Amino acid sequence: MEEDIKSFLNYLSGEKRYSPNTLAAYKSDLHQLAAQIQPQGSKESLNPSPGWLSADSLSGYMRSLNERKYTPSTVARKVAAAKSFLKFMVDTGRISVDLTPGLAPPQVHKPLPKPLSVSEVRHLLAEPRKLSGLEAKRDRAMLELLYATGLRASELMALNMQDVDLVSGSVSCSRQSPRIRTVPIDPYIVETVSEYVNAARPVLLSNDNEQALFLNRRGERLTRQGFWQIVQGYADKAGLGKKVTPRSLRHSFAAHKLRAGADLQSVQQLMGHAHISTTRTYSQVKMLS
Repeated sequence: MEEDIKSFLNYLSGEKRYSPNTLAAYKSDLHQLAAQIQPQGSKESLNPSPGWLSADSLSGYMRSLNERKYTPSTVARKVAAAKSFLKFMVDTGRISVDLTPGLAPPQVHKPLPKPLSVSEVRHLLAEPRKLSGLEAKRDRAMLELLYATGLRASELMALNMQDVDLVSGSVSCSRQSPRIRTVPIDPYIVETVSEYVNAARPVLLSNDNEQALFLNRRGERLTRQGFWQIVQGYADKAGLGKKVTPRSLRHSFAAHKLRAGADLQSVQQLMGHAHISTTRTYSQVKMLS
């Protein structure tokens, strides 16, 4: 089954464009599944054949998860990985029977998103405007573009120069999906990003072949971890501390859009949500001014 897992991960990476962190979680969870359903005494711990996949072996896997006393959210994640893998096995003809009905995830009550108030966002975005250096111009463009589009941090960091149309005022993103999602940006954000692109990025750039929109001080693509540290630094300066993360700006974009009267379907498309129920949770959030 090791080769099947590799094929599945390649599919998630190439077709679904999952992030490295998500792929690592899937790999770990599926190796645990493979180790659990192998016959007793087998020396090939990660190579059970598809024929060993059965309702009974999956029931044993579920029992093992419960015995380890994982949290409901962890069990739900592992079950989701197993179900996605089994569906892939059926779709590719590796197994003929759909075994997913035997995998029932526990009920997980997700907390509501925690967006920032409009006032808090204003305080955060004001911090890089107080500085005039190259990196401050970059940081202002990143923060304001993130809040203006609701992109995920990984999507923002994956943007290339050609993904931002400063003439029409739009950003195109395909990081989390094979389908391209286009998000409009208003003239104020276009001006902010243009200032970075024209005045700061050429100075930061060290290799003319680099296509990344946002660069670190070495002239390379800024990483998600590096961006998180930048956001946290400005949050501390604004007196908001750990309340602010890149995800909280994404949450704020959705909640503020709905509060301003945008309809659920349009916000769903802007956020790239697969299910409108995910978008609907933002309408349940109580907002502060």
